[in-house]
Amino acid sequence: MDADPSPPAAAAAAAAAAAAGAAAAATPLASDGVKVTASGLTKQQQQRVAAHSHIRSLGLAADGSALQQAGGMVGQLEAREAAGIIVDLIKARKLAAAAKLQQTQPQQSCSKAAAKLQQSWGVAAAVLQQSWSAAAGKLQLRCSCAASKLHQSSIKAAPKLQQSSSCKCISAVMLTLKTVKGMKTLRLAPQLHDSLQKEKVRVGDVVFIEANTGIVKRVGRSDAYATEFDLEAEDFVPVPKGHVEKKKEVVQTVSLHDLDVANAKPQGGTDVLSMMGAYMKPRKTEITERLREEINKTVNKYIEQGVAQLIPGVLFIDEVHMLDIECFSFLNRVLESPMSPIIVFATNRGVSTVRGTDSVEPHGMPVDLLDRLLIIKTQPYTVSEVVQVIQLRAAVERVNLSPSALEALGEIGAQTSLRFALQLLEPCRLAAEARGSEVVEPSDVADVDSLYLDAKASAVRLAEQRHRFPS
Repeated sequence: MDADPSPPAAAAAAAAAAAAGAAAAATPLASDGVKVTASGLTKQQQQRVAAHSHIRSLGLAADGSALQQAGGMVGQLEAREAAGIIVDLIKARKLAAAAKLQQTQPQQSCSKAAAKLQQSWGVAAAVLQQSWSAAAGKLQLRCSCAASKLHQSSIKAAPKLQQSSSCKCISAVMLTLKTVKGMKTLRLAPQLHDSLQKEKVRVGDVVFIEANTGIVKRVGRSDAYATEFDLEAEDFVPVPKGHVEKKKEVVQTVSLHDLDVANAKPQGGTDVLSMMGAYMKPRKTEITERLREEINKTVNKYIEQGVAQLIPGVLFIDEVHMLDIECFSFLNRVLESPMSPIIVFATNRGVSTVRGTDSVEPHGMPVDLLDRLLIIKTQPYTVSEVVQVIQLRAAVERVNLSPSALEALGEIGAQTSLRFALQLLEPCRLAAEARGSEVVEPSDVADVDSLYLDAKASAVRLAEQRHRFPS
């Protein structure tokens, strides 16, 4: 898909749509007892109005076609359909080691909607707004350890400590566990005594003990003790069924960055010397390229053995034109890597200079990187679409506009920018309240418009009166 040479006035419509995805279909707007207003938002949601609060979904039909106005989206039919295809491919995990570019206009921003990526796409999403972030290669690793053995049972007797009479130190921990089908007494290592005390385990608690690592986890209090007190702060759980010794599959999801940090800064012991050493040396160990390669080799070995599964995440990079040539070179290598995440770029630049070089390229990005992207094509908003967007935002911000005032704001948005027209809504409401009315009239819009300048008018004023302003 080709990019529109001039950024449209609909800047973030497609970007916010891609970020919103199908989240509204999965998440209801109101639960039982919550009143939903005419704008489709609850009162609690209206109290926190953001730039894209009115956007709830891509506004696509069941066949994938975009509706003219649905889910808070207006117009941009082709861009929304393209974003819907990308979302479906990511959900089906058929789009990996790929990148997408969302071209927007300076008057709009898609960073506010980027937080909805994880909910929309059903995979891990990372939002990157600084080029130096260490999470640039974020991937998700699902590690299944089916051989882990867990003891999940109810304590029948208190831990009995066998002590030596000479030094009075703990030599073993005797623990009696009981389930519905049986009972078993275990002789545990003395190191588990500290774990039991840390979890505050007592008679009648439901715990599980992992046989391989000795991890002790207190699940709650047995429901047989629920009638001991009238008021109790404990979480009561039923006595475990089955046998005392069980096998349980443990699934852990970590990112490659988490593995890098864990290996770059390993945790020391719990003795005094280790704690003092960590206190005296608080500096962070650098994550080197060699360390990343070793982590990748280990992950690949786990994948080949069938005990791990690689799940590509989604990396959203807003204002991608602010990256320099070194970052673009790194992203080129990442896209060629077998562990590459799905990268989504967003920019509002046309033809501009690539940072760190003297070359002028489209979107301020190197051509070799642009050749690897799917670029979503957007179109300028019409006046009627600008009016529809303003009407949606006015409903969210609870601004009552008369039909003539709505048309006046639509003309301002078509002449200047949609963002500037949306920013005038709240000042117009205050102007109407100042004259004792709850409805915004065209006179209020004209008064407020005369007080402020949009970006283009301000640039023209500075060019005409440059001698009055210090440079």
